[in-house]
Amino acid sequence: MFRHQAQPLVSAPAETAVLALLLAEGPLSRVELARRTGLSSTAVTKAARPLIDDGYLYELPPERTAPGAGRPVNPLAVAPDREYFIGLKISSDQVFGAVCDLRAGIRTTAVRHLDVCAPEVVAALVAELVDELLDSESAFRDRTRHLGVAVNGDVDRDSGRLRHSGLLGWREVPLAELLTASTGLAVTVENDVRALTVAEHWFGEGIGTGYFALVTIGAGIGSALVVNGHLLRGAHGVAGEVGHICVDPSGPRCRCGARGCVEAIASTGAIVEAVRRSTANPALTFDEAVAMARDGLPAAREAFARAGEAIGVGIAALVNLVGPERVVVSGEGVDTYDLFGSHIQDAYAAHAFGAASRCSLSLRPLPWEEWARGGAAVAIQALFPQPAAPSTLGAG
Repeated sequence: MFRHQAQPLVSAPAETAVLALLLAEGPLSRVELARRTGLSSTAVTKAARPLIDDGYLYELPPERTAPGAGRPVNPLAVAPDREYFIGLKISSDQVFGAVCDLRAGIRTTAVRHLDVCAPEVVAALVAELVDELLDSESAFRDRTRHLGVAVNGDVDRDSGRLRHSGLLGWREVPLAELLTASTGLAVTVENDVRALTVAEHWFGEGIGTGYFALVTIGAGIGSALVVNGHLLRGAHGVAGEVGHICVDPSGPRCRCGARGCVEAIASTGAIVEAVRRSTANPALTFDEAVAMARDGLPAAREAFARAGEAIGVGIAALVNLVGPERVVVSGEGVDTYDLFGSHIQDAYAAHAFGAASRCSLSLRPLPWEEWARGGAAVAIQALFPQPAAPSTLGAG
């Protein structure tokens, strides 16, 4: 079924360029592939041949590029059912799973609830979940070899180790090793926001962009950046952390220890805490704070307005520094976008510098399946050669 069981599917630069472009933007003719990749038509044909032979690409029926044009062309397309990928999102109380095809189309999903959030318990639960997913359709098991995991925290993708996750309470967990042992699949582990960014960049609103950013709003404020077509990690693996940009040096203390971070003002926990203080109601829930704001209570509306302003200023700082073509704002917090959306837009417009303000902001709802799809997108990336992580030896 697979000739490349333990290696990337493609390794030569020409094959890599052709397959990557077709995954994101196919079908495309060989002429268009040559134009977009800078390869000769002969090189494109040579690169595509083994992928056609292996069933990853196929030729569509001939079509003319324009009335009166010469010989019809046969566009090349990806065969999405050639291989399947399992994507997982691990949270503190649930594990979400999805089977996706080669173009990250979701084919089926499943959920398991966690009573105990311990690595060994999760590994056993994942094995059950993977079996359920693979048994849901006859073709899945024979055509699945990769599992991608999206998880909160500081992840060393190269080693598959979760260095630290405050949400899960885990530290130095060899997650890829544990899940490979429990499932028998090749496992890639990635930070959940970065995994979601990969999915959006390759298969969503970021298609065709060289510079792209995604910001998530919810229990935390997360973000990730694509620069020159590649996910940016930075020397220490924390590049693009918009949630920890300081927007008010005298503001509330953040969980990171600093004051006035975007997250300390705009996370769901920060918003509800601000409304609790204003109303002298320490038992207030976030849903109650939302209801108060929608009913017009000034203290609640002010908390959401301040959150929106903080997010807008943080996004503007990101855009001014990196210059993405597009920013997608997502996460569970977008359910309350009516309360702070205009404040995000206004603060962003006020602080984005010059031509950077042409970068568009778009809102993307985020059902849990999208987190799992992010895991699958990371698994799809395993078909390609991965750049080595930058060394931090000698770094300050």
